[in-house]
Amino acid sequence: MQIDRPGFVLRAWTFEDEEPLVRHANNPRIAAMMRDEFPSPYTPGDARRFIAAAGDTVSYLYLAIDVNGEAVGSIGIQPLDDVRRRTAEIGYWLSESLWGRGIVTDAVHSIIPVAFERFDIIRLEAGVISNNPASMRVLEKCGFVREAVHQKAITKNGATFDEIVYVCFGDGAGQ
Repeated sequence: MQIDRPGFVLRAWTFEDEEPLVRHANNPRIAAMMRDEFPSPYTPGDARRFIAAAGDTVSYLYLAIDVNGEAVGSIGIQPLDDVRRRTAEIGYWLSESLWGRGIVTDAVHSIIPVAFERFDIIRLEAGVISNNPASMRVLEKCGFVREAVHQKAITKNGATFDEIVYVCFGDGAGQ
């Protein structure tokens, strides 16, 4: 799968992306806004494991954000299971050198219809750490609505934060 956008491409991960993935992901400012499963420091072994996992496009969808032929970030859709099986979670990150250029907003906007077409979902959600207003703005610009605040739900780097939950629906509500 490939989605061509002005200034970047969303595409499948390849093992040739290992070095740029390590270079761009190995940033404590990025890791601070991600779940603990996002390694910091980010090593070549971490990159190989992620790229191998990203090859499973049936269970979920992880795409590289490619600028000028180089993987500089990632965006993903991960369907949930059990009683939440009609919901998927969206997540993303981008190299700090490219922050503020609208790339993530355009990437999120571009992948929303793909998520609803590819997976049997009616709801797409994102949980954002309360100290990440830039990510909240991205979601709001893409039509997500703030659904809930889970108070003191996230502990990251020794500090506790609220989680802000954003959602959009396949029927167009919240978009």
